[in-house]
Amino acid sequence: MNTSLVLTVLGPDRPGLVRSLAEQIAAAGGNWLEGRMATLAGQFAGVVLVELPAERASSLVTSLRALESQGLRVTVDSGASGPPPSAGRVAQLELVGQDRPGIVRDVSRVLADRGVSVEQLDTGTASAPFSGESLFQARARLRLPAPLSVESLRAALQALANELMADIKVDETLG
Repeated sequence: MNTSLVLTVLGPDRPGLVRSLAEQIAAAGGNWLEGRMATLAGQFAGVVLVELPAERASSLVTSLRALESQGLRVTVDSGASGPPPSAGRVAQLELVGQDRPGIVRDVSRVLADRGVSVEQLDTGTASAPFSGESLFQARARLRLPAPLSVESLRAALQALANELMADIKVDETLG
């Protein structure tokens, strides 16, 4: 019988880091199903979903602990069994506006108040053309609860966009 594990990895970025992680997973007979990784300010962060024979899970955990000697913090949690929840519709959010503290807080409050789940979020800053002022940019994949219409969410976010002096677009996407 197989089990699913969710690994989170954090530590100083270096060449070969992903290889080290992948080798430990493969050595335990694990299958790397899905992952998200990024480097920010010299720190590597990753989340990986692994499936492996249940009897090999403890040996994988032990071998991953050995990576701590290389400066990596690894946590292991049980993954949910069965397919991921697919209730609700998927929407894509895009935001561009003058950077200021609290943008993510304000947008996430509007989303949470309406039962919207943030499945993926990418943010960053860039210099505006001509003026050079700092622009905040965000892209998010959202899961909307069944009773919420995209139009209703768009209206709530538009009210916030006016306060933030930002452009916020929300479009429904396929699965």
